[in-house]
Amino acid sequence: MRLHHRKPNIDNLYKVLHCQIPSRPTLFEYFMNDTLHAALAGRPVPTGADAVTRLKFDIDAFAAAGFDYATTYGCAMAFKTNEHARKGSMSLNEGFVITDEASFEAYDWPDPDAQDYSRLEKIRGFLPEGMKLLVRGPGGVLMNTIYLVGYENLCIMLHEQPQLARAIFDRMGSIIARYYETVVQYETMGLMMINDDWAFRTQTLLSPAHMREYIFPWVQRYADIGRRAGMPVLLHSCGYFAEILEDVIAMGVHGKHSYEDAILPVEEAYEQYCGRIAVLGGIDLDFILRSTPEQLTVRCRAMLERSSSRGGYALGTGNSVPEYIPQDKYLAILRAGLSYGL
Repeated sequence: MRLHHRKPNIDNLYKVLHCQIPSRPTLFEYFMNDTLHAALAGRPVPTGADAVTRLKFDIDAFAAAGFDYATTYGCAMAFKTNEHARKGSMSLNEGFVITDEASFEAYDWPDPDAQDYSRLEKIRGFLPEGMKLLVRGPGGVLMNTIYLVGYENLCIMLHEQPQLARAIFDRMGSIIARYYETVVQYETMGLMMINDDWAFRTQTLLSPAHMREYIFPWVQRYADIGRRAGMPVLLHSCGYFAEILEDVIAMGVHGKHSYEDAILPVEEAYEQYCGRIAVLGGIDLDFILRSTPEQLTVRCRAMLERSSSRGGYALGTGNSVPEYIPQDKYLAILRAGLSYGL
């Protein structure tokens, strides 16, 4: 199912990320879902496939939808935890494996230099002309630490054992830094994603002071890695950002993704931050579920019209495209972007 006949052109997204006006409306999505990928690519998900075959499938889906990039991980590196109970949501207080200095030292930390990044090279011949890869991290410093320690445990640790908390954050941060230092060396990569959820609906997970002390120095390092490689750096992070978005802008992050109407509608976010950081996506998931395709088209076109003379905006959802989003509704968003101005 191909929705368009235009060719990928990563320069459009680069212009958006530099708060400029792209030559045509530009789409942005953090990730979609396998059912949608299969519909777009026109074939089933390649189960049991190697990383390159799977990435080629994802590239075909992103290209068919009208994106100028495709999202991937650089390798399969992960931070092992005990099994979390995953249903519609997941507890932040389950699965923890680090409780004290002994368990911190005994933890089997992954070696980023021992990972297989070859997919980023092997995929070169399969990337359509004008398309690049958006490589996301293996999670971020804060959320990976929460998975290892437990959210409530981490809050107590910051008060009672701040040196241990810092040691965990720094070990995590250095491993992720090495991951980014490795992936930016590949020519197929054109965008670097920092993906780490930092907030609830009404406040940050840690205090802004703790974020600035423990988390943001690592984010700054990642942004510097991307900048030195000549690569735009994007942030995907959910929740309430009013007290920390100025920090994000100051660190040199080019674009912010994840918006929710109950926190700050994308229209308001665009008016507040236009010209200072690119606004990516923003069509709220709850709004998508409650709206008709026609209502979605109206809102998407209005957002494109709002940004048409100022730039710095790419159209997409406020978070991602989970399985429960009806395909006809998501396709209405894509078609609104692909047809705008024609």
